[in-house]
Amino acid sequence: MQDEIILYDYWRSSASYRVRIALESLGLPYRRESIDLLAGQQRSPEHRARNPQGLVPALSIDGHTLTQSLAIIEYLAETRPEARFLPADPLGRQRVRTLSYAIAMEIHAVCNTGVIGHVMTITGGGEETRVDWMRKFIGEGLFAVEKLLAVPATGTFCHGDTPTMADFCLVPQVYNAERWGIDLSDLERVRRIAETCRALPAFRAAHPDAVKPA
Repeated sequence: MQDEIILYDYWRSSASYRVRIALESLGLPYRRESIDLLAGQQRSPEHRARNPQGLVPALSIDGHTLTQSLAIIEYLAETRPEARFLPADPLGRQRVRTLSYAIAMEIHAVCNTGVIGHVMTITGGGEETRVDWMRKFIGEGLFAVEKLLAVPATGTFCHGDTPTMADFCLVPQVYNAERWGIDLSDLERVRRIAETCRALPAFRAAHPDAVKPA
């Protein structure tokens, strides 16, 4: 189908998880094509034709192939009137972007498989190195996000009482934190917001456990 929406993703990819939440929030039907990061499929010529960076996700929609998860989410917000992924006011949009970037660009960017794989190669480290790296950068990053949430603009969700792009970024990062055994007990706002989001159908449908290969 020419108008079929196709998401090229990996079930455990944080960036892919964000886009799945956005698509599910809009109720847009889409088909998933798995790109196995552990098998190196992201570096294949076929996938690099979609995304020259060799990353996931890539989204085929409206006759175009889009990359970069936050740019995809903003595109959906700008082209789907029902999307409320960014606030209407400039200051609110700036805050949601700040929270989103703090996670996607400061935490996730140094914890993706390519970075940690290279760290382990140049240091000769084993699994202990991987765990220490993840715990340090995810833990410190989410501690900073907790501080960013300590303002009146935080409501039921990261900004106000409607899920935004910031929540789409936060929930996957909390998933990663739990996966790596990071203690979140002192991050009351982060935990509360994540738990609230996870109760919503769109977040449940996008969860890695809901889409992982059989």
